[in-house]
Amino acid sequence: MIPLPLVTPDDKRPANAGFAQVMLNNLTGQRSLHATRFFDAGDIICTFGAGSVQTEASYLTVQTDIDRHITLQPEFLQYINHSCGPNVFFNTTSFELEALKAIQPGDELMFFYPSTEWNMAQPFECYCGSSQCLQQIRGAAHLTDDELRPYKLTDFIRHQLQKRKQ
Repeated sequence: MIPLPLVTPDDKRPANAGFAQVMLNNLTGQRSLHATRFFDAGDIICTFGAGSVQTEASYLTVQTDIDRHITLQPEFLQYINHSCGPNVFFNTTSFELEALKAIQPGDELMFFYPSTEWNMAQPFECYCGSSQCLQQIRGAAHLTDDELRPYKLTDFIRHQLQKRKQ
């Protein structure tokens, strides 16, 4: 892995997040975000905001309501990849990135995409290697309550699950 400088969306100068660094995997060409310091379970890693708001999902958005999808600010948060064994959670009510478990310096920051996404814009086959890997990631709408039970879910996803039961 090669460390890359964090970049601000406005002028492309290196930015210091103080808590993470974007890394490049030479074999896959994929970027990922890695912690540069320790976080304990329950720690707030950072706050985030909406760079833009869209009515349709894309592979770069996080869903906050049925027809509201945001791009993340700071922009480097887009490099937090999926895992079925996540260590972070995007709280789209408080707009805080939360540590779900202890995170060591160098650990990749990963979240469970269906924790925010009802229907994924680009479903995919998961190879995260987690013992609880679900293999097909299409969004929370495509998972049973039992499959979702182990995960922390956004208020939006919990609301959608309640509607589904009615």
